[in-house]
Amino acid sequence: MKKSTTRRQVRLGEIACARSGDKGSGANVGVIAHTPEGFQYLREALSARRVGKFFKPLGLGKVVRHELPNLDAFNFILPGVLAGGASRSLRIDAQGKALGQALLEMELEISEKVLARCKPRKKNRS
Repeated sequence: MKKSTTRRQVRLGEIACARSGDKGSGANVGVIAHTPEGFQYLREALSARRVGKFFKPLGLGKVVRHELPNLDAFNFILPGVLAGGASRSLRIDAQGKALGQALLEMELEISEKVLARCKPRKKNRS
């Protein structure tokens, strides 16, 4: 008999951190998993297509994802998301600094077992 796996929704921010900034009219968002297991999970769960769908209301072009396995990280290129760039855009976040924080609010479905391996390990303060 196959065991049932408990799954739940979590914010991307529970298993990763992010940093973002402008590149002309576009932006890049770096997502760094807290653990190697988190990176492996995000390889499947955090596709360029999914990130593009998340930011679609901002009118961006095709999202490109680069993997940085030695850093347990990804770099997403978001072309056109800044509507002209820092000096031309009328957007509140014309330099794209808040995009990484916004992406950390994305909801992901994950099993409890995998989640336990993806969360940052607590440091012993003795």
